[in-house]
Parts: sequence; C-alpha cells; structure tokens
Amino acid sequence: MSAMSAYDEPELREPPVAGSETDTWIGSLERQRRTSIWKAGGLDAAGLRATTAASSITLGGLLKHLARVEDEYFQVRLLGVDPSPPFDSHGWDSDWNSAADDTPEELYALWHEAVVRSRTNLAKALAEAGPDQLMKWTYSGGQAPSLRATLADVVEEYARHVGHADFIRESIDGLVGEDAPEPG
Repeated sequence: MSAMSAYDEPELREPPVAGSETDTWIGSLERQRRTSIWKAGGLDAAGLRATTAASSITLGGLLKHLARVEDEYFQVRLLGVDPSPPFDSHGWDSDWNSAADDTPEELYALWHEAVVRSRTNLAKALAEAGPDQLMKWTYSGGQAPSLRATLADVVEEYARHVGHADFIRESIDGLVGEDAPEPG
C-alpha cells in the first residue's frame, strides 16, 4: 500500500481563500502534511534512507520526526498526556537515525497514526475551547502557549521539512512540484 493511499484526505486540503482564522491554520497544516507525505510516498526502504549533498537527513527520518512532532504538540503539549510509542522510550535525536531500522510500512503507519490522533485531539480541543486556549505544557519560564501559537509552530515545522523533502525526493527519482496531485 502506498503512503498516499494510506493517507485519509482531510476536508480542508489547503487554506481557504476567505475562511476563519482557525480554518486557515488547519488548512495550511493539512497542505503541509499532504505535501510531506507526497514527497515521501511510494518509496522502498532504500528510497527512504537516501540522502543528498552533505546532509544526513532522510525521508524516513523526516517521517519519523514529523510523527513525533504530531505526537508531541497535539497529545503531550495539548492534552498533557504521555507520548505514544515509540516516542515514550527514546529522545528526539534518535528519530533521525532509528528510522533506518524501520520498514517503509512501519514509517508510513507511524506518521499516519500520529496524524489521525492529532486531527482528533485538535478537533476536540477547538470544539471545546477554541484557538485561544492554553496548552497543558509550559515553557521553562512557566508560560503556556496558546493553541493558536502551537498551530503556527507546527505549520512552520512542516514547512521547513517540506523544503528538505523537496531536495531529497528530487535526488531520488526526479519528483518535483509544489503540491500533491488531487486524489483521483
């Protein structure tokens, strides 16, 4: 099963032209998610382990890292609950290298399951208290960010890594483009 067929398409595929602030943030996040999985999709283990230039970043490492980002922000920080496996047993830095030990199916499933949990948690939190609510997590100074600020952080995180994925994927098989094709 390819990553694209395993990915449930969200209602919002990109930011609406004249939507609410929340729909704009969620649309932007969904566009970054969709582009990330498109850039990493359909590859075998060698493709997910490929690097480019002087960087050791791989598409598999990116998938695992982005799954952790989803888990950290929309479960640990938003809800104040423990991280999901495998993130409950090792630190942030291990994602990049440990992805080489995972099969493509495991990496695609890990990312997909984290996104599904995130969507559920985010929808519930927004319905209950909107984007102004504070996260359960706090910075070292004791200040809790709003859900709005967290959405901005996650969109920024994805956007940064979509740029990495562009270069890596093009070096593997020449795939280029800004947006994933429409589901058909």
